[in-house]
Amino acid sequence: MNINHSSKEIELDKLEQIERGKRIKFIRENELHMNKTQLAKEIGISGQFLGLVEEGKGNLVYKSIKKLRNISGHSADFILYGFDDTTITKTKECLQHYSEEEFIYATKIITQIATFIKNT
Repeated sequence: MNINHSSKEIELDKLEQIERGKRIKFIRENELHMNKTQLAKEIGISGQFLGLVEEGKGNLVYKSIKKLRNISGHSADFILYGFDDTTITKTKECLQHYSEEEFIYATKIITQIATFIKNT
């Protein structure tokens, strides 16, 4: 059973990597209006490696994600996972009204829900 679970996790990670590549390509082409060579130079990688990332065959390191975040104006959460930037901002605003204890409790519940969804 652990083998299937691991296989499922690997498949989900691969799909996430492909989607991440599509987001990065969309940002590059439609928002930044750059070619691969231009963006690659800005974030400190080769154009060839950026092509692999956009195809879902490679991952950016933290330093490159940070540079892409600064250039594009998108959060790292959006670049990596596709989380809507405005949703994250609204969530942070909502959570600041709760105590640390309430926040920790809510985080545990959200983690349990996310784990349940991921495993179904």
